[in-house]
Amino acid sequence: MNSPSRARGAPRGAGGTRQARELLRVAFGPSVVALVLVAAVVLLQLLIANSDMTGALGAIASMWLGVHQVPVSIAGSALGVMPLLPVLAMVYGTSRTTAAATTSTSWFVTRWVVASALGGPILIAALCLAVVHDAASVITQLQTPDALRAFGGVFVVHAIGAAVGVGSRVGRRVLYASPLPNWLPDAVRAAAAGVLALMGLSGAVVAGSLIVHWSTMHELYSITDSVFGQLSLTVLSVLYVPNVMVGAAAVAVGSSAHVGLATFSPFTVFGGDVPALPVLAAVPTPPLGPVWVALMIVAAVSAVALGQQCARRRLPLLSALAKVVVAALLAAATMALLGFAGGGPLGNFGDVGVDQATFAPAAFLWFAGIGGLTVVMSGGVAPRVRRPVAEPEPEPEDEDGDEPVTVDFDTAQAGADPEPGPVAAPSAERGAPASELDPEEHFVVDEPTSSSVVDEEVRGGRQGSTD
Repeated sequence: MNSPSRARGAPRGAGGTRQARELLRVAFGPSVVALVLVAAVVLLQLLIANSDMTGALGAIASMWLGVHQVPVSIAGSALGVMPLLPVLAMVYGTSRTTAAATTSTSWFVTRWVVASALGGPILIAALCLAVVHDAASVITQLQTPDALRAFGGVFVVHAIGAAVGVGSRVGRRVLYASPLPNWLPDAVRAAAAGVLALMGLSGAVVAGSLIVHWSTMHELYSITDSVFGQLSLTVLSVLYVPNVMVGAAAVAVGSSAHVGLATFSPFTVFGGDVPALPVLAAVPTPPLGPVWVALMIVAAVSAVALGQQCARRRLPLLSALAKVVVAALLAAATMALLGFAGGGPLGNFGDVGVDQATFAPAAFLWFAGIGGLTVVMSGGVAPRVRRPVAEPEPEPEDEDGDEPVTVDFDTAQAGADPEPGPVAAPSAERGAPASELDPEEHFVVDEPTSSSVVDEEVRGGRQGSTD
């Protein structure tokens, strides 16, 4: 009795150990990887600058919080415009580890996976806040960030990653089991296609603008003569590329982006001072010219991509339009979230970001309008099926078109006359008038058979012999 229980307990223990390792990787894997990369960058910069390691831990902790969109304050200047590339990488890493750990259909295990994905980063955030606070007591230029903002930023970043990871595993099954429409997963996929198309095409526009303004970018690189300085500018430019892409997307849908007093929209450009970052050489210079037409094409093509994804499964008209509206709302909300995360205060330059009052509504109008038109034109609306109406079968008619006469035999036996009506002619004389018919032709006379003829002759012979 004991050996079978031990045999059953061994796999359970092995499975529990493996599950514990998965939860630890979900809790600390992406955060520890980001912390190691940040530490490597900080230590490399300190070594190249021949600086001591006094504030190394404080700088590492501040940069790890900055990866989660927590503003960093140095010497009274707030750096709120944090690069989007690290936070997008953090969301991607969290979603991958969470999806890999969500292999069971048990909601108990899924809740533990989500709790691990949120609990581990919050614990590291608390440690980083303590390190920054301790370093700020030694380095007066470093300031401790707001604790509520720090915990909120870390929680939101990893919650988005956990939602994406778990949703990729069990989201479709949960939606199908819920009373919500079955086309919601298709709407989410269409929204993702629209956002990726808009960001990708905006990146292509940014790359083309950098090529056009190559001389301006070369001047921005010339502010430093050292190779390490130019390498640092290149790394910063790469990290801030998604921010510039979001600004280009805002201009493409008809909104505006601003860097301090400099404002950029598809119709007007107001110049101003911009930071000496090579990637910002892509910003347009006045006068804008006909480039706004190309930007409108970017918005239209992105909306077409969303509409094509919505048209993959044909639905009735109202359901198809509802799917497009939901996908447009999700895409516009995602772009608004990216615009909010990619903006903020930038020291003496002022506020940097997009116009949130017009960005999300303009993106929704493009996605809903052009996307809905694409669904209709691509055959995403199922035609209304009309049920055929059953017609009564025609009564059988005679060959000459006369209807047969029905006679009530009970009435005929009682001596009553049947109802007047057309009398069908006999089949032998069909079509002839009733007055020309001879009644005798309807009598049947039996033909004499051979035996009756023989009897007739025998009787006749007897009568002759008698005579």
